[in-house]
Amino acid sequence: MTVGQVLLVAVLVLPAVGAALVAVLPGERAARLLGTAVAGLTLVGAALLVLGDHGWFGYGPAPAVQPWHEVDLPWVPGLDLRFHLGVDGISWPLVVLTALLTLLCCGYTVRRVPEGRGSGRALVALLLVVEVGILGTFLALDLVLFFVFFEVVLLPMYAIIAGWGGTGDDLPARDAARAAARKFALYTLFGSVLLLVGVFVVVAAAGTADIVALTGGVGLSRGTQLAAFALLGLAFAVKAPLWPLHTWLPDAHTQAPTVGSVILAGVLLKMGTYGLIRVAVGVAPEGARWAAPILGVLAVAAILVGSLVCLAQDDLKRLIAYSSVGHMGFVLLGVATLTATGIQAALIGNVAHGVITGLLFFLAGAVKDRAHTGALAELSGLRETAPRLAGLLGFAAVASLGLPGLAGFWGEAFAVVAAVERGGPLWTTLAVLAAVGGALTAAYFLRLLRRVTHGRPSPAVGRFTPALAGVELTAWVPLVLLALAVGLAPTLVLGYATGPVDALVAVVR
Repeated sequence: MTVGQVLLVAVLVLPAVGAALVAVLPGERAARLLGTAVAGLTLVGAALLVLGDHGWFGYGPAPAVQPWHEVDLPWVPGLDLRFHLGVDGISWPLVVLTALLTLLCCGYTVRRVPEGRGSGRALVALLLVVEVGILGTFLALDLVLFFVFFEVVLLPMYAIIAGWGGTGDDLPARDAARAAARKFALYTLFGSVLLLVGVFVVVAAAGTADIVALTGGVGLSRGTQLAAFALLGLAFAVKAPLWPLHTWLPDAHTQAPTVGSVILAGVLLKMGTYGLIRVAVGVAPEGARWAAPILGVLAVAAILVGSLVCLAQDDLKRLIAYSSVGHMGFVLLGVATLTATGIQAALIGNVAHGVITGLLFFLAGAVKDRAHTGALAELSGLRETAPRLAGLLGFAAVASLGLPGLAGFWGEAFAVVAAVERGGPLWTTLAVLAAVGGALTAAYFLRLLRRVTHGRPSPAVGRFTPALAGVELTAWVPLVLLALAVGLAPTLVLGYATGPVDALVAVVR
């Protein structure tokens, strides 16, 4: 095996083995430290995947797909299923983002374990299992293998929300957390059924589950592609989430512990948008062309609805959760345009949202832990008692509203540009409405800052100590630096994806 192949397998094996070791290691703190170390090694392996002779990831005549590194081994020979992994400029940034956020979350639990029925060791083990599922989803080049990894995430994330959600021994809050976990599981299972049926339709019609061979709709009739895209698109829309299939998200985010919210917002939602690009659009391009106007309309509806709901929110975590609906609407609008600019906007929007919203949920968790409330009316005056925390919250908010020079700007701006480039009355109207949604995004984040950071300190905020813990700064600083770096140099994300995106668009259009 080449070094690249070893790294591909290692980034999946390390967290899987680490989860098992963390679960059986007797010492509580030692187990959490081990989990953090394993997550760190996984991040190193994920980052090193960029090394080597990349070539470019192409779509077209055989070989249809050319990954940087590839592992293709027999898995279930009787069914012609293969353990097929690969990485390219579209998946690699998401692989690194997943490994980074998992490391930060595991490190965060070394000193701060949310109150719950489980131990911190169990929480770290579950985070590592979730990481296996998400990384496998981004690396799989076999449809059945993709489905398996897609489903690995469900049960551990359910356990994280139900087991560590809520607030301490507050029984109503714990019941609300369990209800949110059940809602997350039910919605995800609904999407999973659609995904399974869609995979079966494609595999039965084409006679193969290999995404490499299927890219471009090879071997699929127009009717099959329409049916496949409808099934796959709905499945990924649940995970993205796309309005009106988004209602599981605010409850899950609000009730989940801080690290659960970070993983949910940072990378779990990207499984839906990545699947839409790699599988639904790549495998069923005729279906994508047929559904593009519908997807665009629903994406803009998500932007506007998410923004308007945020303007009426009075809970900090719930506001950030609904903001994700709007931000992912911009990502989905970019995908819907089926243009190179739109797909690039979606890719950088994915990464920017993961970095910025992950930071926002870390900060929201820190505020809630100190104030013991998330109500905006009870959080005024933060800059008077905890100016550094208020400053970081202000930075994350302006990054999320799309201030030029920070990561959030590129995805939103170029999704609108892509809709204008697509042309025609429908897409021009969608571009204008999306731009209005961007203005509303600025409005609700500025409202958030006015209510939380300005004014006289409320009784809850008056009890704050100005100091920030070392574990908090260790988790937050990398995300601050990444938001700056991606904002100033978007080529860090887009430079690797230009070739594959151009080739994908050539096949789709």
